[in-house]
Amino acid sequence: MKLTDNVLRSFRVAKVFRENSDKINCFDFSPNGETVISSSDDDSIVLYDCQEGKPKRTLYSKKYGVDLIRYTHAANTVVYSSNKIDDTIRYLSLHDNKYIRYFPGHSKRVVALSMSPVDDTFISGSLDKTIRLWDLRSPNCQGLMHLQGKPVCSFDPEGLIFAAGVNSEMVKLYDLRSFDKGPCATFKMHNDGNKAVTLEASFTPDSQFIMIGSEDGKIHVWNGESGMKVAVLDGKHTGPITCLQFNPKFMTFASACSNMAFWLPTIDD
Repeated sequence: MKLTDNVLRSFRVAKVFRENSDKINCFDFSPNGETVISSSDDDSIVLYDCQEGKPKRTLYSKKYGVDLIRYTHAANTVVYSSNKIDDTIRYLSLHDNKYIRYFPGHSKRVVALSMSPVDDTFISGSLDKTIRLWDLRSPNCQGLMHLQGKPVCSFDPEGLIFAAGVNSEMVKLYDLRSFDKGPCATFKMHNDGNKAVTLEASFTPDSQFIMIGSEDGKIHVWNGESGMKVAVLDGKHTGPITCLQFNPKFMTFASACSNMAFWLPTIDD
């Protein structure tokens, strides 16, 4: 099925999961689109089967807490940041619920985590005003950038460039092979000063449409080329949608506040 305005307007919630007792702070689809994993302020990590549409397994990180979580390229492994004890990033095997490696270095909460789409590299941003570059095969930081404020960071789809944003004011693009030489491009952003709730935006896999959650529990969809709003989808969420992501392989997406909703289209187009 091809994504069009009409198809996007037809999306409805197919199933809602209420496994969590607190806010879902992050989730991530596996690269093959078959599973999605969520992390919550209730210290749980829930693995969902996208094809069967049901929870598959629940793990807990009671000691360290769990905040941001990302799949690696290996089928059953993730990296995640913690919100208790320290700010070490942990590399976890889901198969046997054992840690493979620890990545210490940040001195304050990790607020951004992005896995390279092409190799074992990942980047993290922290309230300690640094962005760190890592390799899954080594516990040592592979690169360090000092910034002037709270950072966000993310890889591009080819894994050659990463973007670093500071205080919602500026985005700088860096070449991964020579990031220590400074940014290759800089973009200034409008900041209206509203920092009440962080809402997540997501591109559809074909990059045609941009989706963003809202504080009233609805999802707003824009056409990326025309800039026109094409849909407002009501997922009946009880709070702000802080997590939103399209499945990379299948015609479905998920949204979350304290519960997880899976969406499917209701028409063929």
